[in-house]
Amino acid sequence: AIIALSLALAGILIYIAFRFEWKYAVSSVLALLHDVLLTLAVMAIANRLGAPVQINLEVIGAIMTIIGYSLNDTIIVFDRIREDLRVMRKMSFPQVINHALNQTLSRTLMTSGTTLLVLLALDFFAATSIFAFAFVMTVGVFLATLSSLFIASPILLWLHNREKETSRNLSVESHAG
Repeated sequence: AIIALSLALAGILIYIAFRFEWKYAVSSVLALLHDVLLTLAVMAIANRLGAPVQINLEVIGAIMTIIGYSLNDTIIVFDRIREDLRVMRKMSFPQVINHALNQTLSRTLMTSGTTLLVLLALDFFAATSIFAFAFVMTVGVFLATLSSLFIASPILLWLHNREKETSRNLSVESHAG
């Protein structure tokens, strides 16, 4: 399972680096790692408290689904950032990110909200045989929604600022030397 998840994340990193830029890829994969690790942590806590949640094939399937769900949300935000960068040339990068997040916020909340309603119904009314899957999906969708809004974009901004600072330092060094 760990090998499969690692290969999936590596493939995602390569795909997003090809489709966008490296800083988009790194920030999205870090947000995905956040989702997976926190979901596993919540699973461990729930298991310790007596909930019937263990890592099995259904849970691995739920984690892979969460990765896809989170990646989709993050790519929608990043696509909007990329589009806005072309249109809003006078705005700073943080302003463009903020604008893109505001534009995609209602769509993200509506999609996640309806998904969470169904998952909560499964958590409370479904048979115990799918409880672990539903529980992991509920936690994962909640965390994926948060990370696509509050983790991926700040990491992207941080990487962007570091890239600008590095290029500025290289420019100063080349003129000084």
